[in-house]
Amino acid sequence: MNKLNWAILGPGNIAAEFAKALNEVNGTIYAVGSRKLDKAKEFQKKFHVEKAFGDYNDMLQDQNIDVVYISTPHSNHYEYIMKSLQSNKHVLCEKAITVNDKQLSEIVQLAEEKKLVVAEAMTIYHMPLYKKLRKILQSNKLGKVKMIQVSFGSLKEYDVNNRFFNKDLAGGALLDIGTYALSFTRFFLSQKPHEVLTTVKEFETGVDEQSGIILKNKADEMAVISLTMRSKMPKRGIVACEKGYITVENFPRAQVATIAYPDGHVEVIEAGDTEKALNYEIIDMQNYFLNKSSEETLELSVDVMDIMSNIRHQWGITYPFE
Repeated sequence: MNKLNWAILGPGNIAAEFAKALNEVNGTIYAVGSRKLDKAKEFQKKFHVEKAFGDYNDMLQDQNIDVVYISTPHSNHYEYIMKSLQSNKHVLCEKAITVNDKQLSEIVQLAEEKKLVVAEAMTIYHMPLYKKLRKILQSNKLGKVKMIQVSFGSLKEYDVNNRFFNKDLAGGALLDIGTYALSFTRFFLSQKPHEVLTTVKEFETGVDEQSGIILKNKADEMAVISLTMRSKMPKRGIVACEKGYITVENFPRAQVATIAYPDGHVEVIEAGDTEKALNYEIIDMQNYFLNKSSEETLELSVDVMDIMSNIRHQWGITYPFE
């Protein structure tokens, strides 16, 4: 496969991690863009990037760019994805891919019109372990999925000015950590949930601090999800089936899972490497580019965003820019 000309839009902490992975997988990075040229040049020097831009729009005008990786705060993902697509660039965007279903619907429509690939950098969709677990479920070795349980607690420091609690930046647990929990859930459900029940405790800034979510689909598969941003909980996902249950600890970048059977014996499933989580995203995106399709993972992202928009509607939480 020929090397793709990747551009990084927003050189923050996750972009630095992504750049290391990109150099490993792709060999080179073509461009980096920041609002400040000195920051772009600093990133350029550190990660051996060919071009640095001090303006996002200028970077997107470069006709040599094939794929744009977007790692800005999710409150402006929609703006930069749309601008990238309008500039005829394929897009890999950090989670949460947008802040609501309306934004993502417009993105999907434009990408289809322009025959461009859009995918979410959601580790769960790309880790080898999850692909292996899906094949096990598809083999009917464990029977039908009955119940999924997911917990994710992240202890954020009390700071009303932090982006995690900032309503103007689409803060809150749901779009920060909940997107992982819901992506895990949707990955293993055979179809999108049609029933969504939820309750929330708001932080003083008006964003969601913690919540409980119950989902059910027309196949009678159910899920129970617990989220909190002011206390620590295990990042644990459990998929309970008729003939055993799968447990995945630290599930966002997992490389190991266990299957517990009714007779008491346990099977360990291993695939991939936690340290190479972003490498797998890049490899998949480059394969999507060759095939001109990321339909499967994008469909999952659309379903998750629909669920999150439904949840926030029930809570009555909206962001000022919506």
